[in-house]
Amino acid sequence: MAGWRAGALRSAALAAVLVAAGAFDPLSAIAGPEQSGSASFQPPAYRFAYVTNQGSETVSVVDLDQLAVVTEIPVSGRPAGIGVAPGGRSLYVTAPEGRDVAVIDTVTRKVVRRIPLGLGPLGIAVHPTTGVIYVADWYSRLLRAADPISGAILNEIEVGQSPSGIAITGDGRIAVTADRDNDQISIVELETHRLRATVPVGARPFGVTVDAGGMRAYTANVGSNDVTVVDIATAKVVATVPVGRRPYAVALAATSAGERAFVTDQYGGTVTVFDTATLAVAATIEACDHPEGIAYDAGRRTVFAACWGDNELIAISSETLKVTGRVKTGDGPRAFGHFLGP
Repeated sequence: MAGWRAGALRSAALAAVLVAAGAFDPLSAIAGPEQSGSASFQPPAYRFAYVTNQGSETVSVVDLDQLAVVTEIPVSGRPAGIGVAPGGRSLYVTAPEGRDVAVIDTVTRKVVRRIPLGLGPLGIAVHPTTGVIYVADWYSRLLRAADPISGAILNEIEVGQSPSGIAITGDGRIAVTADRDNDQISIVELETHRLRATVPVGARPFGVTVDAGGMRAYTANVGSNDVTVVDIATAKVVATVPVGRRPYAVALAATSAGERAFVTDQYGGTVTVFDTATLAVAATIEACDHPEGIAYDAGRRTVFAACWGDNELIAISSETLKVTGRVKTGDGPRAFGHFLGP
């Protein structure tokens, strides 16, 4: 599956999962969309980063207070995508070459089950309230929903060719997939389990992120060196923002200067920062060799990015736009998805 480097649904079972939602981890006190807009609210910092390493087939657990790796969890099958359960008790890691998802207990830091999920599970996202996992199958053009406890496939919906990144809105109603080989995103209604729309974006979209209000989606377009901004409600392109070479993923950060997008530019070794209101580029940060997965910690006002070529995780201040720390990880870190947890 060389494309990694360059970047319906069965309803009755889902209803059962919704009824049994109490079996999932309780929501922790991490800021949600309704909190993040409050000037007086200071969200707590995440405790750990969980970094998938394809080369060493491990997940590095990084203590963010110490900026140090505390353990490496073995995960075979070239782990790539990652999601954290509500409450942080479990991690879900896609293993494309194992054709499954590894479920990891964050207390014991061991793999507790493997869930077979198609021919090439890659991107993964976790529903914010039910804990259901949604996985993009690169080879099957499918978005799958699975119960992470039983391993049952709950639903399937056809999306575009080679779906990679996935993002779910904060209210849990919409999922967006980046369909790399169709140069589009798919917008999926999770309540009706139907494809609402597809939207043409730049060339070879890989990572996709949605804002806290579920209003806009941002795609990192590997082939056209830009980010497409899409209005989710109207399924229309709002703008295209040029960034660095081979953009991989986007993180959104609330800063004193307003909301900004941080984009990892693989071939540029940089992180491009632009204002989401004006769409003007604010900075190009010299980062590392092949930055890839990226995520924002509001409590620390810090963006973390995995560096494939340097085998490290770097910290960037969302205020000063400077690299503030580095820590060595396993070999070939991807951290494709939401990899920060309590």
